[in-house]
Amino acid sequence: MKGAFIIFYHKKELQYHAKPDKPDPVYAKKLQEVLGGQFGEITVAMQYLFQGWNCRGNEKYRDMLLDIGTEEMAHVEMLTTMIAQLLDSAPVETQETAAEDPVLKAVMGGMNPQHIIVSGLGAQPADSAGYPWNSKYTIASGNLLADFRANLNAESQGRLQVVRLYESTTDQGVRDMLSFLIARDTMHQNQWMAAIEDLEQQQSVVVPSTFPKEKEKQEVAYSFMNFSEGTESQTGRWAGGTSMDQQGTFEYDGNPQPMGQVPFLHPAPPYIHDTPLSTDQHVNEKNSPGENNTGL
Repeated sequence: MKGAFIIFYHKKELQYHAKPDKPDPVYAKKLQEVLGGQFGEITVAMQYLFQGWNCRGNEKYRDMLLDIGTEEMAHVEMLTTMIAQLLDSAPVETQETAAEDPVLKAVMGGMNPQHIIVSGLGAQPADSAGYPWNSKYTIASGNLLADFRANLNAESQGRLQVVRLYESTTDQGVRDMLSFLIARDTMHQNQWMAAIEDLEQQQSVVVPSTFPKEKEKQEVAYSFMNFSEGTESQTGRWAGGTSMDQQGTFEYDGNPQPMGQVPFLHPAPPYIHDTPLSTDQHVNEKNSPGENNTGL
């Protein structure tokens, strides 16, 4: 039945070339960041797929999410393939030479030993410091506008990291693959901006748009508060004029005042074994300014 299940088909060919000019085990460690780091390809693949699988009632966005999520899985394969090839010959010829050459030995000391010990010259679902990939990196809230903004951030951070990696190697084979990934991140940033604009035209720009305005404190809803030294922030778009949601007017509060009470907490009961207070201390604290009958 159409739409009843999803099947992934694997093709033997990579989406794009992933072959370095020569092995480089130290660079393989660096490349792990855009594979298994917070903004790496594993993260965006899982993030987009779960957003798509959890998408309720909108086939256009669901299909788009599954399209891009599946493509990111292809990028995972490209990076793992590249990392494995960068590790070629690392534990044998290179290390034997390193034992005789102090300079080369120092360079080899920068590689990830787990690439030998744990993964047998293969990539790992981990970042460049060896920290395992964590599903907590992913965001799939069910609110598409909130999620798409998170996706735009992920693609922005990911592209930034890939560009930095591009600049840190002269290997033309690696650069060729990275140039492809950079271009796809350009498309994906544009894609999320287009999707965000699409949703913003249908609802408020503030997430969630379904919460009643009368239930929030309107007197502070559009006030920019100066909580640091200096007033340069007063010149920003956020400090004056019509708000971005067209529902209010930005105001600049140069001297925000506390609006709450001075907090007071009653001593804990004896069985909690907090720090004991003397009778005088207890009396003084009960009589402190701002204390009320509720103890809050």
